Amino acid sequence: MRQLSGYDAGFLYSDTAHSNANVSLLHIFDQATAAGGVVRFKTVLAHIERRLDASPLFRQRLQRVPLALDHPYWVDDENFDLEYHVRHIALPKPGDWRQFCIQASRIHARPLDGERPLWEAYVIEGLDSFLDLAQGSFAVLLKTHLAAVELQQLSAISALLLDTSANPAADGPPAPWFAESAPGQLSLLGRGLVHSAAAPLRLALPLARVAANVAPAAAALASEMLLRPQNLPVTRFNSVVSPHRVFETRRFTDAEFEALRGLVDGVTVDDAVMAVCGGAMRRYLDSQGELPDDHSLTAIRLMPSPLPSLATPAGRAALVWRHVKLGTELADPVKRLAAIRAQADGVPDVVERVIGSRDLAEAGEKAPAALLSWARRLAGRLGARLGPRTPPANCVITDVPAPAQPLFLCGARMTYFSAILPINDGLGLAFAVTRYDGRVVISPTSCRELMPDPEAFALCLRDSFQEYLALAQARPAKSVARRRRKALPRAA
Repeated sequence: MRQLSGYDAGFLYSDTAHSNANVSLLHIFDQATAAGGVVRFKTVLAHIERRLDASPLFRQRLQRVPLALDHPYWVDDENFDLEYHVRHIALPKPGDWRQFCIQASRIHARPLDGERPLWEAYVIEGLDSFLDLAQGSFAVLLKTHLAAVELQQLSAISALLLDTSANPAADGPPAPWFAESAPGQLSLLGRGLVHSAAAPLRLALPLARVAANVAPAAAALASEMLLRPQNLPVTRFNSVVSPHRVFETRRFTDAEFEALRGLVDGVTVDDAVMAVCGGAMRRYLDSQGELPDDHSLTAIRLMPSPLPSLATPAGRAALVWRHVKLGTELADPVKRLAAIRAQADGVPDVVERVIGSRDLAEAGEKAPAALLSWARRLAGRLGARLGPRTPPANCVITDVPAPAQPLFLCGARMTYFSAILPINDGLGLAFAVTRYDGRVVISPTSCRELMPDPEAFALCLRDSFQEYLALAQARPAKSVARRRRKALPRAA
């Protein structure tokens, strides 16, 4: 048996009736590259069946410990049913992009069945009115839970089901599989009692090292992670979220984003993405008469740490949370981009040292389930007593790794890749950023009550980008004109 780590179990414990840690990957395929130009559902189903051995995720479910004395275990699902997990649906006519986003949002919002493996796949047809997609395209929505797969490993799950060629070597027949029996409740109860009794001893050493290593940086960490957010304005996205999700997407090219880098020295594509997202939030809130004028909106930027020494005990790269002011109080888009670039140069590395600490990760892995559950309940009760508080940020901007090369499903080439992210109370807006096949895709996720008009927000995202692109395209022409004026001979 594999036991769920304390880090991964935290995503389970944080699920509520209106917010869960589901994450969905959206793939769209062009059938024209497949043999005969058609991919049938039964072909996709048989293909996935042959790949089930590639990861234990597909056939293992969670077995909870009685009385929540310990974290759950992964066990084989003796009643595994592939056709429950892989489903076939179609959009109603006319099958346009808006209908697709609504359908994908509804699927994403529904909680996964905790008594089955934590994944579902939907083959979606009827994409008949997508103006920029090939005729006959179909989509595959792959939904899972962050307790089962880390955000940075999602593209690896997609790669297990897809191929790097339209004509790969034929897979053999599905290998025979027999589920191992799950442990009994008494056995799990005994394990839980032993682990809970030993928890203080297992926690003592890593916590002692944390205290020794982190003490000199405690003041700087408090300033960075606690004091800075106190000045944040509260927007509509810093409210309680509903169970209903909304999702949208805008696609841009890598070349266009590279052009934006010329607006300010040293700017990266990541800086440009944040500036575009900040510009979209400024436009949208301004159209609602809700734009704060005195303070900048702030994003939590989730990214892998660049320091290899900050890997977790399981060998995973530590994820670093950084607060980035989006410069939304600045009307000038170039000044906004420059302000974001200046912050990137000045972020203190103390945040990375503390959040990415091996000792903290080890302590989190060894914390007992009962302690984590109690701490979360206590935090919720304290929050209710304290009333409205300053939000940790106004949105989340997260990179979702995309495949590095074109991929195919049963010969059909993948032409689009994006993600729908989880949101929660206080942080009701999340941007997923994916880069695949020469395109940068920015996909905002929110809830229906906080963002009743996601298509309007998507237009704000497009207009924010177009504003930057127009400035970038005008910059070379101005530079040429300036050089020509300098080359002209002066009048006598």
